[in-house]
Amino acid sequence: MTIRVKAIIGSNSPTSYNLKLVEYLRKKYADKLEITPVFINDVDMFSVELESNQPDNVKDFLDNVRDSDAVVFAVPEYNFSIPGVLKNAVDWLSRSNLAIKDKPAFIIGSSMGVLGSVRAQMHLREILSNPMLSPALLPNNEVYIGSVHEKIDENGQLTDQATIDFLDNVVNNFIEFYSKREALAKVNA
Repeated sequence: MTIRVKAIIGSNSPTSYNLKLVEYLRKKYADKLEITPVFINDVDMFSVELESNQPDNVKDFLDNVRDSDAVVFAVPEYNFSIPGVLKNAVDWLSRSNLAIKDKPAFIIGSSMGVLGSVRAQMHLREILSNPMLSPALLPNNEVYIGSVHEKIDENGQLTDQATIDFLDNVVNNFIEFYSKREALAKVNA
């Protein structure tokens, strides 16, 4: 079984370390996870006036996320929080007929700082607790990759063995988490 995962890239930078991290995950775990990056650069700013007549880029984004088994949020940290482009995407998700409600998800994040986006992830977790969002977040597997610029090479390959081992563990935990949820859903169906 391959789990179809949409990876929401929380940065609009084409050189984002979080994008490189998602690409690394996509290649390394291709036999377990079918990871597709979802870019949010062109998603119109959320507005109540646009909500009932969503622009095509918003519809495409929401349909892309909806068409998945699971979601991963790749989160950089800007000024101790999530980037505005990610907040905008999450705002649209909260108004999209529960596109991620109860969908298995996990959060990863990296930064050049030593804390690896810990504050941004705390804010994102708080935002995602909104009942209109409420994905089923993988518990107890926080991924904060600090000093990422020293752990990934110019080809996007992780070079830090401790980080690689940790990601192996998190991915295996997520697959187990996902499988248990699927088995429970079948029993309750």
